[in-house]
Amino acid sequence: MTKKRASPALAPAPFRRRLWLSLEFVAALSVLAFLFVILRIQSYSLTTPQPTLLLFRDPIPFSGDPKIAFLFLARAGLNLDFVWHNFFKNAQVGNFSIYVHSKPGFKLDQSTTRSPFFYGRHLEDSVQVNWGEASMIEAERLLLRVALEDPANQRFVLLSDSCVPLYNFDYVYNYLMSSPKSFVDSFSDKKEHRYNEKMAPSIPKHKWRKGSQWITLIRRHAEVVVDDDFIFPVFKTFCKRKLAEDIDEKQITEPASEKKHGCIPDEHYVPTLLSMRELEDELERRTLTYTLWNNSMSEKDKRSWHPVTFQYGNANPKEIEKIKNINNVYYETDLRTEWCQCNGTFVPCFLFARKFSPGAAMRLLNERLIGAFEVSSLLQESS
Repeated sequence: MTKKRASPALAPAPFRRRLWLSLEFVAALSVLAFLFVILRIQSYSLTTPQPTLLLFRDPIPFSGDPKIAFLFLARAGLNLDFVWHNFFKNAQVGNFSIYVHSKPGFKLDQSTTRSPFFYGRHLEDSVQVNWGEASMIEAERLLLRVALEDPANQRFVLLSDSCVPLYNFDYVYNYLMSSPKSFVDSFSDKKEHRYNEKMAPSIPKHKWRKGSQWITLIRRHAEVVVDDDFIFPVFKTFCKRKLAEDIDEKQITEPASEKKHGCIPDEHYVPTLLSMRELEDELERRTLTYTLWNNSMSEKDKRSWHPVTFQYGNANPKEIEKIKNINNVYYETDLRTEWCQCNGTFVPCFLFARKFSPGAAMRLLNERLIGAFEVSSLLQESS
């Protein structure tokens, strides 16, 4: 009788060992992944500005009439000071104040301006401004900071050294004071590639806005801009002009429609900041300063936009009247028509215009397109 030999039992050790090693490997990967996430969070917290508690200042009481603060961004002097002299001489002195940001060291006195209204109105603390960098909005913030020291200043109008008023002072004053809102051009920037993904999450893309630099703010919004220590550092970090040595070969050869532009802070900072603060319902989302844009084709058939400078020839009554009759602005990227209103009343869109040469500005005065003017009055008052 033959005996059946029992089959030897399979040793479970190799399988268990493999299973155990697999579990150890998975556990080790999990620990490493956890440590990696912790390190990234710590690194992010060190490099990304964290939001502070966003509060509004308490209102400061004042006596007398509210004032408009006219804030001029100038390269040096004001070539159109004679226009503004004519504008201010017909106003009550207690209804306005003037502040000028110019290059460091420049002073406004009898040797640098023809109008006494501008004597000593330069900021002692100014910065060197470079186009396309955060120094532009730093200058704006300096103007607002100084102007906020006067509690009577309730409206803040930012202007360039090439701007002219389109109406007399009383009209501008009543227009601005009758509205409880700021006038800030603000729309979604969907066509141009100015948003830098590295700005997230400090500035989410859906909050990114574009608009004209030339703003008019109520006091509360001016305080928001000056008190901002969260959004401004982000712009300061990422909004810089690209130097020639920073442009790589790919950027030079790629089509113009695909090139990434710098974020151009003066066109994005204020509307983006107010969007981040959920204040867009407190805005008339348009600028009060008209700019004529030249939509031309360059030598290489690339479309480019440049502001037109008004000269004596095209600063004629017909052109000025056409600007004054504009009553709405269409924003293509938002598919939005902004009908120009002031406290619920339909009004002309623009109170100011740029860019005007001295010859063009003199024509406006001589032909009384922006109010009565006598050259002799300026000469007498400045003597």
